[in-house]
Amino acid sequence: MNIDSGKKKDSIVTVSLAIFCQSFQALTIGGIALFLPLIRHDLVLSFTQGGMLSAVTTFVYAIMQIPSGFLADRYGPKRIFFIGVLGTTVLSLAFGLVTEYWQAVANQAFSGFFRALLFAPGLTLVAGWFPPQRRATAMSLYLAGGFAGNVVLDIVGPLLVNEFGWRFPFIVFSAFGIIASFVLLHFSKESPSIDRDHKVSVSEVLYLFRYRVMWFCGGIQYIRLAIMQGITFWLPSLLVDEKGLTLQITGLIIALRAALIIPSNIIGGYVSDRLKNPILIIALALLILAATNSLLVMVNNIPLLIAIVVINSLFVQMYFGPLFAIPVEFLGANKAGITAGFSNFFANVGAFSFTYLLGVLKDETGIFQSGFYTTTGAALFGIVLTILLGRIRSQMLERQVQQPSP
Repeated sequence: MNIDSGKKKDSIVTVSLAIFCQSFQALTIGGIALFLPLIRHDLVLSFTQGGMLSAVTTFVYAIMQIPSGFLADRYGPKRIFFIGVLGTTVLSLAFGLVTEYWQAVANQAFSGFFRALLFAPGLTLVAGWFPPQRRATAMSLYLAGGFAGNVVLDIVGPLLVNEFGWRFPFIVFSAFGIIASFVLLHFSKESPSIDRDHKVSVSEVLYLFRYRVMWFCGGIQYIRLAIMQGITFWLPSLLVDEKGLTLQITGLIIALRAALIIPSNIIGGYVSDRLKNPILIIALALLILAATNSLLVMVNNIPLLIAIVVINSLFVQMYFGPLFAIPVEFLGANKAGITAGFSNFFANVGAFSFTYLLGVLKDETGIFQSGFYTTTGAALFGIVLTILLGRIRSQMLERQVQQPSP
């Protein structure tokens, strides 16, 4: 009884601290996007250069995904996650001090490296405290921390900016994040599902490229984060520059968006676990996104536009947990780090290419319309990939049933 009670306490403390600590990366992801009109003016940046701030950090973040997953599986996710939290928050604080474009780009490149140490290790750390049949729920819950940070930043950030300028939120919130990283190091525990006798090898990482299920999941992941990050990064600029909204109103809309993503993300994982049908959740979300992505640039009526933002928000990350859970379903918990890293590598290549592409298209055409239409096309192609993934998953499940028990 005491052992179970102690394990439950460790679970609550570790999961809560991991979710809380990863929320501070909202400064890098959401903060730059929200304050981009002010940052562009202060540093004298074009839209293409503004997009490069997101693109460079996402590119480094992407290429570090598989290595970070490998490190988490080999050395334990807790220590790798701590390094990621500390490095990310220190660099977020430093971003509040940049005065030149090259400094901002260099800062974001290093930030991408340390943010990569947050994702796969953190996802593995949290999921390791949940039973296998609740894995999609666990992975969805982990993501909620980042959006909770966005909600706070989107509401409080504009108020601080009005009084102290755009640099102040980066410095203040980052200081709390640095303290939180050491609290995590001291009080959290390693995941109980980690097999300390098995050290993942480089050959096991390379072997992932031989699985069809990994390639199809990777393709959908590319589309998932291309849409998610493309809209997240450029929606504030769309609302301010083309729809004529103030930064304060825009901040509230973005905060509402982030607040809605949190429960929808968890619900998506929960429903997927209950129905044991992640393909349904993925396809439904992509279908709604295909419609709402285009409507964001087509509609100028503000109440109707807010309604579209709400609908889009409910589905943009609903399929996060189900999509990440599919590889673990077949390859096992001991490879959760490298499968998450593999998937998120493709996801962030999508984020890198689309955040940059939308900025370039805005500079070339003067409007965001063509860029957002491109995300609609990506969602439609994602539905095709999802149908094919469903067939592959069904075949793999049939093979598992047919295999004789030892």
